[in-house]
Amino acid sequence: MEDETRKAVEERIIETYRQEEEMMILVFAQWCVNRGLDPKELYLRAYPNQGENPALDRALALTVPADEAGDISNDTVLGVLSLFGNDDLAFVVSEAIAAGPGKQA
Repeated sequence: MEDETRKAVEERIIETYRQEEEMMILVFAQWCVNRGLDPKELYLRAYPNQGENPALDRALALTVPADEAGDISNDTVLGVLSLFGNDDLAFVVSEAIAAGPGKQA
């Protein structure tokens, strides 16, 4: 019985992490939309060997036009990416921030 309980707890932890990771991807995607940037292009620049990212595709389907979205600060997106260890993507986002609004780095 203890093994079943431990397994159930592990499954809940994994599911919670997956949901939080998907929220991080949505924050990144909406931040890009808000700034006129292409999230897929930035992602591919950070992770050129990964190809298509189904989680990013799902997140893009949930984004709203920039004029309907709440603001997501640069610090917020960088913090969320760092929290999940997406340092390469955070670096690419930092380059996009430095390049200025609506410009690809």
